[in-house]
Amino acid sequence: MSSIFDPAVPAGAYDEFLLEALPAARAQRDWTPADGPLPALYLSHGAPPLFDDGPWLRQLFAWAQSMPRPRAVLIVSAHWESAPLMLSAPAARTPLVYDFGGFHPRYYGMKYPTPDASALARRVAGAMPGAEPVHQHPSRGLDHGAWVPLMAMYPLADVPVLQLSMPTHDPSRLLALGARLRSLRAEGVLVIGSGFMTHGLPFITREMMSGQIPAWSADFDAWVGDALARGDVDTLANYRRAPGMPYAHPTPDHYLPLFVTLGAATDPEAPVRTAIDGYMMGFAKRSFQTVG
Repeated sequence: MSSIFDPAVPAGAYDEFLLEALPAARAQRDWTPADGPLPALYLSHGAPPLFDDGPWLRQLFAWAQSMPRPRAVLIVSAHWESAPLMLSAPAARTPLVYDFGGFHPRYYGMKYPTPDASALARRVAGAMPGAEPVHQHPSRGLDHGAWVPLMAMYPLADVPVLQLSMPTHDPSRLLALGARLRSLRAEGVLVIGSGFMTHGLPFITREMMSGQIPAWSADFDAWVGDALARGDVDTLANYRRAPGMPYAHPTPDHYLPLFVTLGAATDPEAPVRTAIDGYMMGFAKRSFQTVG
């Protein structure tokens, strides 16, 4: 019996997904100023197993289809921590970073040839204060925190994509970074924080692989969901004392992009709308968008 961890055809679920998704993707209307600012998103991005998880692929695609097609995507991923601030290479067909190991060769040959993002790079650089300039990396491609979920959301690869590094673990500084990106939303740019709502990789068990949800993952996810529903940013920033810690996040890199998302919101303390919930391999895949 095949599973998302041992598929009969590697990425076969993605092949099937494309057959139904591509016609809808081609029909998606473009964002216009009359639509107003796009929301900011936080998403749990998965890894190669996402390409073997048909329901999750369709959830991400339906989420993207619920909005007009953005003019560009700016994404802050858990997998690029770098200070000072850096932007990925903006040229068309930016190479992908295959920052994972132990998977079938097919996943290392997947492509996502996005259009040129130079205009967005100039706009982001202009949004940064002189005290915190952003540096253009000459060759850094898109890591799997960006290209894996975007291959489900925008499978035509027809939206310019740029990554911005995560320069700090300080929630207040990440909120301020998001605030500097806020105006991009009114220009049709989709601002995304990409992580995973729980990410206790060192604590994976056979039971989790078989579908069991550990208490530390469920408790942390419930705590986050409650705080988000109340717009309680101070509680979210005190995540080290949250139930389920430190198992839910032995390192905080997959949680912290949430603060870039909230900072980019019109009101960071407004409740958000959960777009995807549930679990994969025992990890909470809660994903949400800002409202207003």
